[in-house]
Amino acid sequence: MCFFIRSFVWASLFAATALCSATCLPIAEAQNHIGETRCVTGKVLKVGQGDKGVHFLDFCENHDTCPFTVVVFASDLRYIGDITQLAGKTVEIHGPVKLYDNRAEIILNDQRQLKGEGTKIPPLPKTYDVEKKGRYSPGIFSHAKAARQPSRKRQTKPIPQNDPSETDSSVY
Repeated sequence: MCFFIRSFVWASLFAATALCSATCLPIAEAQNHIGETRCVTGKVLKVGQGDKGVHFLDFCENHDTCPFTVVVFASDLRYIGDITQLAGKTVEIHGPVKLYDNRAEIILNDQRQLKGEGTKIPPLPKTYDVEKKGRYSPGIFSHAKAARQPSRKRQTKPIPQNDPSETDSSVY
């Protein structure tokens, strides 16, 4: 009986510890937990795009002064989905909190890291290209053109050469 009570106490302590670590931090406190795997929550104000298709979830009006950001690399977009749908939603991001440019960040590379309103985002359109900004078109499919045959060079007419012996001497 005593063993059962001890194991129950340890199990409840373990469950309480797990619940405490599962609570999400606000974005302002993320800087205090660099190097830890945590949950950070906040409202995404906008989704920005940087160089080479890198996307940022911005939780502040000014990206440069915000204490926390979420980075999504172009190669990971196919695993996450259309992150532009997250603008205006409150999300929970789970992952290791890292320090980059004096700012806390979590690199989002799997949809399972998202909780809250961001769990049901649609997949990327099949024709989406991260390198093209603004409007884009997938193009029109056409068959390959046949290889061009090199044209044969034609020989020009020979230019007659004047023989000085054949010239009419009476003209001079």
